[in-house]
Amino acid sequence: MQIDELTEPERVLWEAFPRGEPVDLSGGDQDFDSTNAWGPDRTVRAEVISSLLLGAQDNEPGHVAAVRLTGARITGTLNLGHAHVNVPLALTACQLTDAPHLYWAQLRSVHFIRCRLPGLVASGARVDGHLWLEGSHIYGGVWLDSCRITGILNLTGAHLSHPTGDAPLLADRLIVDNNVYCDQGFTVEGEVRLPGAQVGGQLIFRGARLRNPKGQALYASRLSVAANVFCDGGFSAEGEIRLRGARIGGYLSLVGATLSRPGRTALNCDDMSIETDIYCSDGFRADGVVSMSGAQIGGLLSLRGGRMNNPSGVALSLQRVQAEEVLLRPADPIAGAVDMRYARIKLLRDDPLSWAPKYTLDGLTYDTIDPPLTAGQRLKWLERDGDGYVPQPYERLSETYRTLGHDAERRTVLLAKQRRRRSTQPIALRVWGYVQDWTVGYGYRPFLAGAWLVALLAFGSVIFQHHPQITEPGHNTQFNPFLYTLDLLLPVGSLGQEGEFAPAGVYQWISDALVAAGFVLGLTVAAGATRVLSRD
Repeated sequence: MQIDELTEPERVLWEAFPRGEPVDLSGGDQDFDSTNAWGPDRTVRAEVISSLLLGAQDNEPGHVAAVRLTGARITGTLNLGHAHVNVPLALTACQLTDAPHLYWAQLRSVHFIRCRLPGLVASGARVDGHLWLEGSHIYGGVWLDSCRITGILNLTGAHLSHPTGDAPLLADRLIVDNNVYCDQGFTVEGEVRLPGAQVGGQLIFRGARLRNPKGQALYASRLSVAANVFCDGGFSAEGEIRLRGARIGGYLSLVGATLSRPGRTALNCDDMSIETDIYCSDGFRADGVVSMSGAQIGGLLSLRGGRMNNPSGVALSLQRVQAEEVLLRPADPIAGAVDMRYARIKLLRDDPLSWAPKYTLDGLTYDTIDPPLTAGQRLKWLERDGDGYVPQPYERLSETYRTLGHDAERRTVLLAKQRRRRSTQPIALRVWGYVQDWTVGYGYRPFLAGAWLVALLAFGSVIFQHHPQITEPGHNTQFNPFLYTLDLLLPVGSLGQEGEFAPAGVYQWISDALVAAGFVLGLTVAAGATRVLSRD
């Protein structure tokens, strides 16, 4: 390109380039909607910029050459595809007529700050420095798939949309060695794609607003972040936040976030591995399913002060979760079911005032539960299990009371397990269950057997005040109504009373009834003792 072919603003930029001096064509007017026309005095051709970046003008000794342009209207396509650019590019408050093409280029720092452009194509590009898109309006999609950035990716305050496409930000397999900023007014109409992306620092969506109600607002399966992920500070999303299989080296904050995808999955953290904590707390709200099935959480999962709403199905899935601690104390009772099947939690902390209407608890294990509550209160929690009778949750709760040294509470839980099991049995076994329950409390209420024995002894001692006839005349055995009744009740052995006397009439019926009662009482005591000893 010849210098005599340049317009006046292009000549100013050409002469400023060798020393890296900034060129401001705005005249103080950086309003894209201004009624003042961006005329020839503010227009620069994209080919002039690309010529400078590709070495058409040498740098001045002692200076770092750079294109630093403010307030310009850039016409044509800034095409740097497959190019090697060794100088920085910084455009501020510029308006581009065409999407820059940076695909598979090797670049120094690239800044589009508060610019308006119809897209950015940087697939496979390598940026040795920062890629800065702060405050820009990009309405044709940003392609950063397979891009490598050694510095920071900054999208703070950017507005992205792609009316004719699906993903305003397409960053599959993006690699950023430092932080990624998508915060403070970052707004996207459509899908943000980060599957397989790798972030060497923090990923920050603080205060961002994502909207894609028909699909994924953030699709980041298999995302890898070395430090923390922030989706808080007023973060909101219409559409699914999908972090399935993500690996996070710090913690995930969704404090105060608002997620909306009614009737479907609002937050998907299935199979996530996180080094420390997850905070869905302090104003967090999800209209839709919050799913963390199979997640491995090295520290705390906090749902304190959150709200979850999916009344037609599962609102919270913790199936197969492994966590050091789960704080399940939302601001309001969870509207929907809570699935905790086969979760492994060291410390489970909940609150009866915020229990969900329905749980699935089969296979749930925990070392400690806080507060332990009384057995009667905790049984109300188990009764909300929508799978009906499942023995394992009762066994787990009874072991917790055993560990705490509350043996009476443990036996109460095991008795409740047998009673709930009885409701699932055939009629014959159900009747036998009632007999065991009334007589010995399935072996967990042994004092009932003593009470029945005392009552039957008292009854027989009164009834048999007039002794029956002696079986064989000539015997001198002294009749004792108490011992006679006891002899009738004992299913084995003899006290020498039953064989010596022969009741008649109604006394015969009463003695037979006492023998039957003793036999049934003996069987139930034996069955209960066997059950208790087998557990011990």
